[in-house]
Amino acid sequence: MSADTLALLGGTPVIDAPLAPYRSMGVAERQAVLDVLESDCLSGFYGSPGPEFMGGPRVRDFEERWAAHVGARHAISVNSATSGLIAAMGAVGISPGDEVIVPPTTMSATVMAPLFYGGIPVFADIEDVTFCLDPASVRDAITPRTRAICAVNLFGHPARLAELRALADRHGLWLIEDSSQAPTASEHGRRAGTIGHVGVFSLNYHKHIHTGEGGVCVTDDDTLAQRLALIRNHGENCVEGFGLADLTNMAGYNFRLTELQAAIGLAQLERIETHVVAREILAQALTKAAAGMPGLTPPAVRDGCRHNYYCWTATFDAAAFGASRDAFSAALAAEGFPHFTGYVAPLYRLPLFRERKAIGRDGFPFTLSNRHYDDGLCPVAERLWREAFLLFEPCAWAVDDSTAPRLARALHKVAASANALARWDAARAPSGTPPAA
Repeated sequence: MSADTLALLGGTPVIDAPLAPYRSMGVAERQAVLDVLESDCLSGFYGSPGPEFMGGPRVRDFEERWAAHVGARHAISVNSATSGLIAAMGAVGISPGDEVIVPPTTMSATVMAPLFYGGIPVFADIEDVTFCLDPASVRDAITPRTRAICAVNLFGHPARLAELRALADRHGLWLIEDSSQAPTASEHGRRAGTIGHVGVFSLNYHKHIHTGEGGVCVTDDDTLAQRLALIRNHGENCVEGFGLADLTNMAGYNFRLTELQAAIGLAQLERIETHVVAREILAQALTKAAAGMPGLTPPAVRDGCRHNYYCWTATFDAAAFGASRDAFSAALAAEGFPHFTGYVAPLYRLPLFRERKAIGRDGFPFTLSNRHYDDGLCPVAERLWREAFLLFEPCAWAVDDSTAPRLARALHKVAASANALARWDAARAPSGTPPAA
């Protein structure tokens, strides 16, 4: 059988063994953990007034270094980016009935966060090039009830942050950045996560760097920093000590990072550029390999932006390729190229939104809103999910000099087999049923 025969059709796969998973823990991280264990202080927090309210020495050191890393005045560590988003909504004063504009294409935590304070998620569509919030759609979604915009720097590419910040300022709104997937991304020299009023980063285990679970909020606003710290750590006990006049949302949580996590974070932060750049180089090699392929458009990078490539996200055009995305994906998987299609369905399709029931038996806060969550709400997001997205996760896999060439060969082999894939697709479709898009 020819070497060009697709593995899906009985040929030999380009990549004949699974890629090794990415392992970022090393000697420095192990030593950092041992040092914490030796200290016998696994968490330095007290949920009461006093020096320990802001955490132990490693937590405070990590926050100081993270703030310097992104160029922010304040960094407040949390136990997850989900917690950070909730704290950010509380800090800016989201209250029952307030509307928060969010994208439909993101991890669900982004759009859940307003609900914890009675806020109402309002979905604006995304751009079809960089897949982040479309400022024109955001503009159309603003009403007198809008209180904030939550922009996601999706897949590692910054949203149109300067434009969204100008829009927020013009309407007296808060801009919160979910920068979970973009730890060193930037727009025109400004670090993603620092252009909004609050930025939230993730240290979850499958990010570029991680502490298992964890996150960081950043802000240049002294008041917001104080409120974030209070929400993180049982702030109800400490509002008098801080002399806080505005008690809105000061019922605190336990969103605290441990000394163990902070110690690992310090070690990871030392080498963040090494971790991120390796992913960027791999993704850029795939983009070069996919350039000019009929039906496959590699991810774009806006002028003046740095893309961190949490995901390398291409768009697929079945008509231009000559076979369905399902067929292309099946062939690519058979060649050993790990990937997935679709990302997440637009989040307004979740049962929680369909049934308008979130907090409490009566569906609060949806009872305060006439917003709908029907199909067709964000047509660009729906089309990309249903027909176009094809994604590879650079952060999931170990990288050596052979990784990019092997992945590129798999792409080229599948791309050269459109006719064979079209026949395979047609043969497996039930009689009278068109192949999947």
